[in-house]
Amino acid sequence: MQQDMDRFSKGQKRIARYILDHPERAASMTAGRLGELAQVSESTVVRFASELGYGGYPEMQKALQEVLRSRLTAPERLRDADARFPDLPGAAIRRDMETLRQAAAQAVPDDFRRVADRILSARRVYILGARSSFFVAGYLYFYLHFLLEQVTLVRSNAAGEIFEQLFRIGPGDVMIAISFPRYSLVTVNTVKFARDRGASIVAVTDNVQSPVYALSDAPLLVPCEMISFVDSMVAPLSMMNALLIELAHRLDADASETFSRLETIWNEYGVFGRADEE
Repeated sequence: MQQDMDRFSKGQKRIARYILDHPERAASMTAGRLGELAQVSESTVVRFASELGYGGYPEMQKALQEVLRSRLTAPERLRDADARFPDLPGAAIRRDMETLRQAAAQAVPDDFRRVADRILSARRVYILGARSSFFVAGYLYFYLHFLLEQVTLVRSNAAGEIFEQLFRIGPGDVMIAISFPRYSLVTVNTVKFARDRGASIVAVTDNVQSPVYALSDAPLLVPCEMISFVDSMVAPLSMMNALLIELAHRLDADASETFSRLETIWNEYGVFGRADEE
């Protein structure tokens, strides 16, 4: 809204200014009430949502609510969850189920193919995720290093160590940057470093307002909603599964050969037991 203010009509500017000045109030208002306070008609509010690229006012309102929730501190998240959900465990599971449905509905096959093209043609692949996103990065690395030789999991324990791990990154390399609210500045700054050195950026994040989205060449969007202080990574992990399956499918015979060799090693050295063995 701030970036596009100059191109808005007079009525649209009133709506944008009210939302920017009172985001918490606007997030819970009907289109009619927002129009009343912004001194425009309800239909102007609905058209404004379409102008911003949303399918309607409810979709714009939901996006605003998500942005506000992403800014909450951990104590604020705890209080918000206690106030909204009497059955917190059940609500958490239901929210994950709904998020998975959203992820499936929003998944675009061409996006997976575009990301797979970049990964498979890369000189080297770096996987980055800070804080809770690090576990998603580690999951992706665990399977991706079976499929490709030049894969590095960037450890984010200390900012200085990150740049030491990346000082050879450059053109021809791909960084997969995984980032969800509250977006880590360590991740954002590392992505800027990689991009400045010519690497291609694949962003795995939740929406177009994410700071790593704007820095990416090939984004994968997946919802990541939270209840209480926990960042639910159910949908992002499912997205990683889908990406890995796409890559294995593209590698075809090479992937089959890799896992055949691994099965031989696992059997020879007794890596896995069997259910019928005591």
